[in-house]
Amino acid sequence: MHFDFHIPTRIRFGRGRLDELGSVVAEFADSALLMTGRHAMKAAGFQERALASLRAAGVRGVVFDQISANPRSDEVDRALELARGLKVGAVVGMGGGSVLDSAKATAAAIHLGPVGPLVGTTLAADTPTLPMIAVPTTAGSGAEVTKGAILTDTARGFKSGIRGDAIFPRAALVDPALTDGLPRHVALESGFDALAHAIEGAVARRSTALNKNLSRQAVDLLSVHLREVADGRADAESRDALSLAALLGGINVATASTCLPHRLQQAMGRGARNEPSHGLGLAILYPAWLRAAYPYAPTAFDDLAAVLGDESIHQGVGRLLKDTGLDITLTAAGYAADDIAGFLANLSGNVDNDPITDIPRELIAEIYRNSL
Repeated sequence: MHFDFHIPTRIRFGRGRLDELGSVVAEFADSALLMTGRHAMKAAGFQERALASLRAAGVRGVVFDQISANPRSDEVDRALELARGLKVGAVVGMGGGSVLDSAKATAAAIHLGPVGPLVGTTLAADTPTLPMIAVPTTAGSGAEVTKGAILTDTARGFKSGIRGDAIFPRAALVDPALTDGLPRHVALESGFDALAHAIEGAVARRSTALNKNLSRQAVDLLSVHLREVADGRADAESRDALSLAALLGGINVATASTCLPHRLQQAMGRGARNEPSHGLGLAILYPAWLRAAYPYAPTAFDDLAAVLGDESIHQGVGRLLKDTGLDITLTAAGYAADDIAGFLANLSGNVDNDPITDIPRELIAEIYRNSL
């Protein structure tokens, strides 16, 4: 058995960690751009807590709160303009995966010009960047420990990632208390993203024995605690467990990457008027992908089915989707068969990590058709 395993992000996990933000940022810089979404962080009081922590540590904090749920290059370019104009020394992303990805892209592009042309590229490991500190407020993307930033280049209408070791956050403050007030649908859809990372981390061609162990723990946590969210029974212990599962999934993404569903979901999102969240898009596609992929990694899939307490991975994931209300179709999400040609045209990224050894275009079309 041989494998390499490395993430450079320093992780601080636990309730109350947000208040340590200032001391962490002060290790890197005396000024920081605090990037958030448009409303939630301010309304919840998290933005002011973050700024207060920065002030207490002698760090000048400047807020940029114009990031959308599906981030775009023009938004990141505005953040870059502010960061360059004020000569900030670090970037803090506080929010869900979209905000964290936008902050990672801002930190990475600081010396490279506009961000749009970087979408779909891999940066060299020695690319000069600003230190980026991640503070997730959802439990799903694991973006606090990954080396990718997903956004849409508005000039090309092209949604993909900026990737590479230069993208890794320097530190992650995972404070599960920040997820306590999440709307039910956000918690569930984000949680399915974490489940996808766990499953794909176990069956990917780059998966290692360590990834498979992380996957089993994450799947176990998610299968129990997502149902508690769905039933209205979630408490602090539930939220802590979901944040841990998302973190484990993020470590899998950083070290084993993802599989075909992530490429398919990114493709179907481009240009959609009512684009579903990333997690919901994955939930829509997963049953069809599982049926297609199972013959190529039956042992790994069966191992996860046992964790879910079902005879097959199809039954286990299907039951969880039903129990959480995420068992919907492309049709229910507003898509039609006519959209599939556009999905195929938009498909990008490497699919060689999927357990399916040969992925012809017709198989991809079939997965989409079976998701209608």
